[in-house]
Amino acid sequence: MSSKSGSVTQEDLMGCGVACVAFVLGVSYKEAQERYFKESRQYAGYHCYDLTRALAAAGLDYSYRRIGGRTRFKGGTIIFISRSEQYPAGHYLVKTEQGWMDSWINYPNIKEPRSGFRKGLPGRPKWVISQK
Repeated sequence: MSSKSGSVTQEDLMGCGVACVAFVLGVSYKEAQERYFKESRQYAGYHCYDLTRALAAAGLDYSYRRIGGRTRFKGGTIIFISRSEQYPAGHYLVKTEQGWMDSWINYPNIKEPRSGFRKGLPGRPKWVISQK
């Protein structure tokens, strides 16, 4: 993952996991989706094991676990935040030098979704996907 990377905007309603993998790998959303996510889940979303499988296919050794207590996150770590009123399906973000890469920072703007970086997480972290 390059610290110079721009953010990656998700192109599907439930594509935040794909966008996070794309960011970590330094590829486009479309390339990540075509190369590492064979089964489309654009309406159901992706699980942590889908993201770790995609990262493994790209040669990276990531694992996931439930978060308990306060945790410090290093760059390249993907977090899944709990479902909430703001994010009814939950949401994936990536820790970077610029903060948290959010693939749909202006959610719920469906007409013009855009990505960017946040200083803090917009919800309670529930799962962490990190390099072993």
